[in-house]
Amino acid sequence: MQRLGGIPMHTAPHARRWLLAATILGSGMAFIDGTVVNVALPALQRAFGADVRAAQWVVESYALLLAALLLVGGAAGDRYGRRRVFLAGVALFGVASAACGASATIGQLIAARAVQGVGAALLVPGSLAIISAAYDGDERGKAIGTWSGWTAITAALGPVIGGYLVENLSWRYAFLINVPLALLVAWMTVRHVPESHDDAAPARLDWPGALLASAGLGLLVYGLIEAPQRGWADAAIAGALAGGTLLLAVFVVVEWRGAAPMLPLALFRSLDFTGANLLTLFLYGALGGGLFFLPLNLIQVQGWSATAAGAALVPFTVLMFTFSRYVGTLADRHGPRPLLVAGPAVAAAGFALLAWPGIGGAYWNTFLPGVLVLGSGMTLAVAPLTTTVMNAVPGHQSGIASGVNNAVSRAAALLAIAVLGIVMSRGFDAELARRLHAAPLPDEVRREVYAQKARLGAIVPPAGLDGAGRRHVEAAVHEAFVAGFRHVMWVSAGLALLSAGCAGLLIGRSRTQH
Repeated sequence: MQRLGGIPMHTAPHARRWLLAATILGSGMAFIDGTVVNVALPALQRAFGADVRAAQWVVESYALLLAALLLVGGAAGDRYGRRRVFLAGVALFGVASAACGASATIGQLIAARAVQGVGAALLVPGSLAIISAAYDGDERGKAIGTWSGWTAITAALGPVIGGYLVENLSWRYAFLINVPLALLVAWMTVRHVPESHDDAAPARLDWPGALLASAGLGLLVYGLIEAPQRGWADAAIAGALAGGTLLLAVFVVVEWRGAAPMLPLALFRSLDFTGANLLTLFLYGALGGGLFFLPLNLIQVQGWSATAAGAALVPFTVLMFTFSRYVGTLADRHGPRPLLVAGPAVAAAGFALLAWPGIGGAYWNTFLPGVLVLGSGMTLAVAPLTTTVMNAVPGHQSGIASGVNNAVSRAAALLAIAVLGIVMSRGFDAELARRLHAAPLPDEVRREVYAQKARLGAIVPPAGLDGAGRRHVEAAVHEAFVAGFRHVMWVSAGLALLSAGCAGLLIGRSRTQH
């Protein structure tokens, strides 16, 4: 019989229901915040007069700290108490959300988002660890399935609710809504979640690894985001890229030699584990990077409301929620490899379809086909991917293996948003210059519009233009955005195909080596 904080959990089903609700709501806050911000980006650009680099940092500051600290956050819960660390994460996330909502400048918002990322890194791994400690056997699987299902629902509803708040109230409410949720989760956790520890947890956390990962990824992302504006030859950009690469190389050395590393590199002796994480790197990079620009397209170019843009990906989530269990059964019956090759290949077709729409048209014959095909591909891949990761290592390492794969998916999106931002900027800049040159506009208007190129779809036509001139400028900006967006979708399709190749070459090719 397992005891948590002195309470025998199998005799307290009422407490476990509250525990499950607290962990679902807590992790749901972090998952919602990871998606709702994309819908709010156009409003943030208008409110602060921000360019696309600032918009990227609003997303990247959160993703950076979450990706870099996710593993150490899970280890902290095992070492210092899962409830204690989960509560700390909820409190920090709530305070940072209030700071986001109160931000007076884009810099303040970016800083508050970074603090949100630290809070999420504490509460996300803690939510699953609390469930795993409270349930045994088949009940644990059902509880995790319930957690997965409801968090998927929150992820689907988050952008819709956030879009409604942005559209009808203010972008600030997309963040402030987390404050009452955090208070509710904290109350439920204090009242109904017992404390638990892992007696085998390392006595010391891998802070050197966490700091090296944070600094290395941060410098790389800084260099990639700022390079289109400052130029690749700029000393600060070259230094950031070189420094980030060096720090990540030192990180690998530290993790290899460390007594209790947050990233046990020995796991990668398994070809299945290596293949699964390479697949994750490329596929989730394509997904996170590609879908960063979709709401900007829908709102700034297609003229959709924030609510409609938030609802555009609901079919994607519904597909995953409805069919993932069936796909998991297929993977158990026939092995994961065929699905891990087919899923990313189908996802690549979905990205290609998203590159097709121009300006205008109904959702059902423009973006919906791509969303459905992309959702089908991800549905085919996600459950077999999880199975491969968990089966590639001994049972006692399944928790850390899952955590590593989760961190890889976060880091993939983090880097892809920066890299695909470069792809977007180059395609946009070239097409904007061509369109402005062809439009019947005065030279000073062309120069003023092109000087705003870093704002992408948020470019404002110069004051004093007549109606025809404004229409020419808006048409040039919108067509340029579509051109850049198509480049992004094609690169995302290529990354998805690369992930399918990794699965075909590495997964299921040899016995797992431990």
